Amino acid sequence: MPNITTRSFSQHAFDTLNQYGLPSVLARIYAARGIEQPQQLETELSQLLPFEQLNNVSRMAALLADAIAGQKRLLIVADYDSDGATACAVAIRALRKFGAIVDYLVPNRFEYGYGLTPEIVHLAATSPAGQPDILITVDNGIASVEGVQEANQLGMQVFITDHHLPADQLPAAAVIVNPNQPGCNFPSKHLAGVGVIFYVMLALRAELRKRGAFIAAGKEPNLASLLDLVALGTVADVVRLDSNNRILVQQGLQRIRKGRACTGINALLQVAKRDCRQVSTYELGFIIGPRLNAAGRLDDMTLGIECLITDDESRASQLAAQLDELNRQRREIEADMQSDALSKLATVVETQESATGSCYSLCLYDSSWHQGVIGLLASRIKEKFHRPVITFAPGNEGEIKGSGRSIPGFHLRDALDLVSKRYPGLILKFGGHAAAAGLTVHEQNFERFRDAFEQITQALLTPADLTRVIETDGELDEAELNLDLAYWLAECVWGQGFPEPSFSAHFYVESQRVVGEKHLKLKLKKFDSHCSYDAILFFQAELLPPMINAVFRVQANEYNGNTTLQLLLEHWFPIDPMMI
Repeated sequence: MPNITTRSFSQHAFDTLNQYGLPSVLARIYAARGIEQPQQLETELSQLLPFEQLNNVSRMAALLADAIAGQKRLLIVADYDSDGATACAVAIRALRKFGAIVDYLVPNRFEYGYGLTPEIVHLAATSPAGQPDILITVDNGIASVEGVQEANQLGMQVFITDHHLPADQLPAAAVIVNPNQPGCNFPSKHLAGVGVIFYVMLALRAELRKRGAFIAAGKEPNLASLLDLVALGTVADVVRLDSNNRILVQQGLQRIRKGRACTGINALLQVAKRDCRQVSTYELGFIIGPRLNAAGRLDDMTLGIECLITDDESRASQLAAQLDELNRQRREIEADMQSDALSKLATVVETQESATGSCYSLCLYDSSWHQGVIGLLASRIKEKFHRPVITFAPGNEGEIKGSGRSIPGFHLRDALDLVSKRYPGLILKFGGHAAAAGLTVHEQNFERFRDAFEQITQALLTPADLTRVIETDGELDEAELNLDLAYWLAECVWGQGFPEPSFSAHFYVESQRVVGEKHLKLKLKKFDSHCSYDAILFFQAELLPPMINAVFRVQANEYNGNTTLQLLLEHWFPIDPMMI
């Protein structure tokens, strides 16, 4: 059973925030997330870190300004996820505002795989529009040593914008902007790919301003109009929401809520039947993001990028409908794969334990699985079993491609690096982050890799690491548990590294009924109170016991024109009456 703990916080930070005027519950929540001064809560654009602190950004801006003045042909090479799609859209929209000749290319994951590969370089070079002068990567490129070398040989310059961790060798690109490259002292190491290219565009505007490029027009392009895209890509890529990223996301959300989002985002909200005025990080990460990602998972991310760069409402609606249908198909495929994986797990665990003596990790492969959905499958299994998980599907001839998800305290990319160094040639290629990574191995080497990865996992983790810890913000008293708190929580930016508040309490289950055939609608009463609360538990039709220990979030529920407080149960555990 998971351990439920209460987040600790600095008493000094709490006192400072409380004295500033924040109610105790808010001061406690913020202090537990590392906020020490009220200034850290400011989300005005003026508080953004200056672009000058990002290594090489001014140099790239100058080179881009020269290219625009010389009418050079630019080609954006994007990644096929939401971060890559939004980054591409930001680059296309901004560069066209600046007068650049620019187009884009996004690799089909099933034909070319990830990043600026030599094959993608050749595809770019043989474009019907002619070979571009400059390739600009967004959300990829930092590991594309061979691809950049090929571009250089063909006479194309490469400008890399990325946020992924670099390998030991950097590509020989003309210029690289990546907050995580050696020698870059940019304070926010957690920019998403869309955040990096947005900063490059800020620097480019400053460079063009210095050159007098906007004098004839009488005004400068408003790059704040791109913040809805920046917010979407940042949240959907699940990067850490440090103070700088929270500013970017908050500003983007404000634009969306005011109805000023780009046509594509509005169309995606409409097809999902969501009101733009009530959009939160939840809608970005779990409603819009998956629909956008569905294109890259099952088809071609060109569909998603076109949705984000068009200003034609009719075309945006058509594209959004196609993305919505792809997402429906993705859910069906994922459900089948998850059912299949769960049926295999007992055998997988037994096999791994017999080979290595334990089971600290889970590696699964099935020749029928869909390459575009294995990352989601790994995430679901990781959540259920709290182990590092890598799931594999068929790739190129004789190869399988894996997508991994990790648990706190286990850096997945570094673990794969250790495997590659201890077992040379076992991993054909890999890359990623602490929490997520991808790799390719020969199909015949799957079991060798599984055993090697398990050995590395056992060396880096302890048994205690394999027990899931559910952190909450503790209990709420009657005065704190109200609609005002729900409204406030809905307005704020929550996400990776800055988790949405959840709370815990012991409840009597006063009443419960199944709604929608698969959800529980409940009336709960706290042990230490006479107050009862409406609650909902999604995706469970089995009735709860009379007494539970629950972890819940607070939300405002609108129904038939009325707004009431509702508790959204995330976890629950039975309470033995004999223990009271």
